[in-house]
Amino acid sequence: MDSNPYESPASANEAAIRSGSSGKRLFFTMLALLGGMGLLVLLMLPALRIAPEAGRRAHCTNNMKQITLGWLNYQSRYQAFPPAYTVDENGKPLHSWRTLLLPYIEQTPLYERIDLTKPWNDPANANVFETPVAVYTCPTSRLVRGYTTYLAVVGQDVCLLPTESRKLSDITDDHAKTLMVIEVDKEHSVPWMAPTDADEKMILSLMSSDSFPHPGGMNAVFVDGHGAFLQTDTEAKNLRAMISIAGHDDDETFEED
Repeated sequence: MDSNPYESPASANEAAIRSGSSGKRLFFTMLALLGGMGLLVLLMLPALRIAPEAGRRAHCTNNMKQITLGWLNYQSRYQAFPPAYTVDENGKPLHSWRTLLLPYIEQTPLYERIDLTKPWNDPANANVFETPVAVYTCPTSRLVRGYTTYLAVVGQDVCLLPTESRKLSDITDDHAKTLMVIEVDKEHSVPWMAPTDADEKMILSLMSSDSFPHPGGMNAVFVDGHGAFLQTDTEAKNLRAMISIAGHDDDETFEED
C-alpha cells in the first residue's frame, strides 16, 4: 500500500507542512545563491573591462619594441639611424622612416613594391599604402585604414634628424632615458608612409591634454629598445629630459613595461 495505515491525519499534515517548508527553504536558498553569483559578476565587471585593455596595451608595447629593434638593426647595417624622411633633389619630402624600416621589420616584399623616387602619396605607391602593416597599428585605436599612431621624435637635439642620418654616438644621454618613438592619440594619427612625426612641442601638448591612446597615458620606447608607459602626470621638465639627446637628463618618472 502507498499510504501508512498507522499514520494519523495529524502526522500526515505535519509531513506535508515540513515538505512545503523544505521546498520554500530550497527556493530561497537558490535565490540567495543566484543573487550572490549576480553580485560577484557585477564586482568582476571592472576587472573584465580592464583585462582586454591591458592585453591591447601589451600588444601595442610589443609593436613599438619591434619598431625599435628594426631601428637598431638598421643602425647596425648603416652605422646610423634612418632620417625622419627622405627628400627629392628639390628638397621635397618623399618617404617616412617607417617606409625605410620595412626590410628590418620583416616587410621586405612590401618595401620592394615601393617607388622610392616618387612621393609616398603618388598613385604609383597607392597599393602599398593600402596594405596594412600590423606592427604600425595599435589594437586599441580605431584608425582610418593606412594610418598609424606611432611617431618618432624629430628635431635637431632629439633622436631623429629631419633629412639626415643620426649616429648612435651622437646620443650622449643615457640611451635608456632617451625617447625614440611615442604613441599618440587618434586625433594625431598620420598615414604610415607620410613624412610626418612629433617634435617637442607636440609631445608636451599631448601630455597636457585630456586625450590619450590608453587610459592613464601613452606608450613609448627608448633608444636602448625598452618600452615604458608615460603617465599623464609626467612633468614637463622630465619630458624635455627624455626628448633631448644631450645634456638635459633629470630623474624621469615612468612606468616600465
